[in-house]
Amino acid sequence: MNANIIDSFIEVNLEGEDDFRKIRETLTRIGVSSRKEKKLFQSCHILHKQGKYYIVHFKQMFALDGKPSNMEENDTGRLNTIANLLAEWNLLKVKDPDKTKDPTASMSQIKVVPHKEKEQWDLVPKYNIGSKKIP
Repeated sequence: MNANIIDSFIEVNLEGEDDFRKIRETLTRIGVSSRKEKKLFQSCHILHKQGKYYIVHFKQMFALDGKPSNMEENDTGRLNTIANLLAEWNLLKVKDPDKTKDPTASMSQIKVVPHKEKEQWDLVPKYNIGSKKIP
């Protein structure tokens, strides 16, 4: 794996054995929403690689796959804010909290769809971890 890209990932520690699943599901409901329709574009994913867990932005995953990616400061801000939210909700611990202090995004830039409303939304991942495209 490309070390520079991995250095930009946010490494986290999980407490319980069910945490990975909970975090993965929660992240499907956090992202950027469409103004016109109830559509949410997932911003971040949880990645398990070589015994470690990371919160990653979908643009970082594109870069890891060798695809074009334009990770900008507002993307990093959303990544940091989402990782901090998961930590506030006691779903994980950020290994290096200083890494997620700056930049951060305003909550007006991030939509969190409550679990009870998820059926009313079209939840759209921008990246699918573990799915291989067959030509």
